Amino acid sequence: MQQDIIIVGGGMVGLSLALMLAKAKIGVKLLEAIKYPNYDDANLAPYHSSFDARNSALSRRSVQIYQELGLWDALQEHATPILQVDITEQGSFGKARLRAEQEKVESFGQVIENAWLGRVLLTQVRQQPLIDLIDGVQVTALTQNEDFASIEAIRGEETLTLNAKLVIAADGRDSFCRKALGIGASVHDYDQVAIVTTVQTSKPHGHVGFERFSHLGPLALLPLPGEYRRSVVWPVKKGTEDEWLGEENDQHFLDALQETYGDRAGKFQKTGKRFCFPLSQVLAEKQAIGRVVLMGNAAHTIHPVAGQGFNLCMRDAYVLLRYLTEQQAKNADLGDAEMLLEYEKSRLKDQQRVIKFCDSVVRGFSNQNPFLKIIRNTGLLAFETIPGIKPLVANYAMGLKA
Repeated sequence: MQQDIIIVGGGMVGLSLALMLAKAKIGVKLLEAIKYPNYDDANLAPYHSSFDARNSALSRRSVQIYQELGLWDALQEHATPILQVDITEQGSFGKARLRAEQEKVESFGQVIENAWLGRVLLTQVRQQPLIDLIDGVQVTALTQNEDFASIEAIRGEETLTLNAKLVIAADGRDSFCRKALGIGASVHDYDQVAIVTTVQTSKPHGHVGFERFSHLGPLALLPLPGEYRRSVVWPVKKGTEDEWLGEENDQHFLDALQETYGDRAGKFQKTGKRFCFPLSQVLAEKQAIGRVVLMGNAAHTIHPVAGQGFNLCMRDAYVLLRYLTEQQAKNADLGDAEMLLEYEKSRLKDQQRVIKFCDSVVRGFSNQNPFLKIIRNTGLLAFETIPGIKPLVANYAMGLKA
């Protein structure tokens, strides 16, 4: 079977890119290893391996992309804007604050439940005639020559051989495609797991997002739909996760949140089920080789400390779309190796800046040396007082200066 483009991996990045391509009148075959759920109104957004209990802080740029796709009205039903960001360190004097009103923007971005984002994306993909969706399929081989890339896969008792001008590998941190092509990756284990859940507080969130650095790990508290619901992402030391998981530890978890945040959010009253995810940085040594380009976590998996990972992937996808539409307009080869290398080169500056920033924050705030704490908090005060810094940081965080 011949196809212009095959996307391997139907997570949020793969689905989003497929919809971008379809809007540009480019047909695509989308392969996903896991069977997708069937949605109904009684179970609005069941968890799936790609759309789990986590929430994503969509940057302003990512929101704009979904608006261009005509999806934002549906997505906004389970999203809430971030109008203010407060950054502090437990037991220290430094504090930084960003306000959307001061930066003259409607919001810095929107927090959305991944399960709902996945439902909306998948529903649209299933309705799009230019997208041939095959789920429950396991890719077993990826090869390429001058004319096309070839994928072998199995689906139940069926064996598939698929050829395409271009293969986009968006198959996750442990990408099979990346390994099949012999592309190495640098891996740094942060020795952390992210504890993820939703909590209810006595004070309304007021559309404020908190980043609170503590001795346990960098704690993010983000507003969710409903005045008193907040998303929690708390990276803690690997091996301590059992202390925070399970219903029997609900009160212990709430008490730890209370101690870390104080009364800024009022009383932490209820917690949902907690989930944990290992945290590591995985960076592919190459992102384009021949007729294959890596996308999403297959290209770069980063720490969630600043909520930039998915937004970086969305910018990658949007730029790749531009290169592909230019090729299509010229009736040129969509899998041209030189074009894909140009795409990779065009994205390196933005990628390296975000990767370095996130890694530096994690490493810098993990060190409890008193002298370093003074330097960190002096930096937060400088951020708060020196003119010109806030707009620059805000624009980068919103993805507007990529």
